[in-house]
Amino acid sequence: MNTGKRILVLGASGLIGRFVTDDLRARGFDVFGVARRYSAGQKNSGLDHEIPIMSLDTAALAEMLQRWQIDLVVNSLGVLQDGPGSDTRAVHRDLVARLVKAIGMSGRAVCFVHISIPGEAADDRTAFAQTKREAERLIATSGLRYAVLRPGFVIAPAAYGGSAMLRALAALPIGLPEAESATPFQAVAVEDISATVAWLADHDLPKNGVIWELMQLEPVTLGDIVAEFRRPLGTRDRWRVKLPSWLLDLGTKSGDFAAWLGWSPPMRTTAIAELRRGVSGDPQPWMTATGIVPRTLTESVGRGPATIQDKWFARLYLVKALIIASLAVFWIVSGFIAVVISYDAAAGILTSHGLPKVLVGPVTVGSSFMDMTVGALIAFRRTCAAGLISGIIVSFGYMLGAAVLTPDLWIEPLGALVKTGPAIVLMLVALLTLDNR
Repeated sequence: MNTGKRILVLGASGLIGRFVTDDLRARGFDVFGVARRYSAGQKNSGLDHEIPIMSLDTAALAEMLQRWQIDLVVNSLGVLQDGPGSDTRAVHRDLVARLVKAIGMSGRAVCFVHISIPGEAADDRTAFAQTKREAERLIATSGLRYAVLRPGFVIAPAAYGGSAMLRALAALPIGLPEAESATPFQAVAVEDISATVAWLADHDLPKNGVIWELMQLEPVTLGDIVAEFRRPLGTRDRWRVKLPSWLLDLGTKSGDFAAWLGWSPPMRTTAIAELRRGVSGDPQPWMTATGIVPRTLTESVGRGPATIQDKWFARLYLVKALIIASLAVFWIVSGFIAVVISYDAAAGILTSHGLPKVLVGPVTVGSSFMDMTVGALIAFRRTCAAGLISGIIVSFGYMLGAAVLTPDLWIEPLGALVKTGPAIVLMLVALLTLDNR
């Protein structure tokens, strides 16, 4: 049954929001997707809109609801941790407060579906969890018809963040520490979340609202989920090195640093804290009300073997981070060494090959600072593509310049120029795998 309701999905470029948007459209609903930015392949409908939703005030939100004649709002917006461009309170709590007021101002009987997190408020320790819970309380006291959905660990055809991380762990010879592996971690298929939103769109919500925990019935651990991902990848019986907990903690610090450079690494302080907290709940009220029988873990992951694109993604996901980090360090360190530590040696190479002395200093310093600039551009997410392209161009320039001015360097024993070719290929690989969605 399709009641013809018009649905607004906020966060329509995300893992949950994108799937829900596309699935509801396939079911015949008029769905308006809103996101700050879409990838080139995501924006496939005139109903997908790039709107800076966080900058809209209550009046602007109300006007949007009126203009599009929205009947149901699905809020799937969320950020994991505070940092540059990410404010958990602004996204989880303040926006919800404006949405609640906007729905009241719109003059329409709008129902509100909010994607939250499982667990009890007493266990909330991170800003991510606490602000999510504040939003729940705001909605519960708003007087709106609402549904708060608390999905477990979401398994989807696409992979992003934590789900991508678990796929990588499943593909590589890496095992989680015992304590983390034994953490309760009930999952849910993204198809079941979308089916629930469709059910809510087709039924009248009770005036006092509902709070449902969406997850599979069977109790599973984080280790069980990783093991299930190993099955289609064919890595279930392979040897693996078990990570110590301290190394996991060190990885979160590296992830926090990367986040300040604009990246969105899955391993951050909040992610590990929530992972160790675990995911558990009671899906029975949701199942009873909707009649939805959640997919099993095997059904969610897929019964067939992984495709080649699944295997490549899982194997390269963590390696991609190493590639980008190593390239940034390589360019910055090589430039620093040439201008600070080994300036005389670097200048001596140019002098010995007949470069006029008046040009030796400027060329040495200029090329060194150019190298460090390329490294800095690669290090920041916003400028990484420009840095990689610049690095490729600069490397070809070095090779061409050496061929003309210092051809003997091509046969020097350490093969410095010969190694530039593989470095160009590595930058090309980083450039081609730069997309996250």
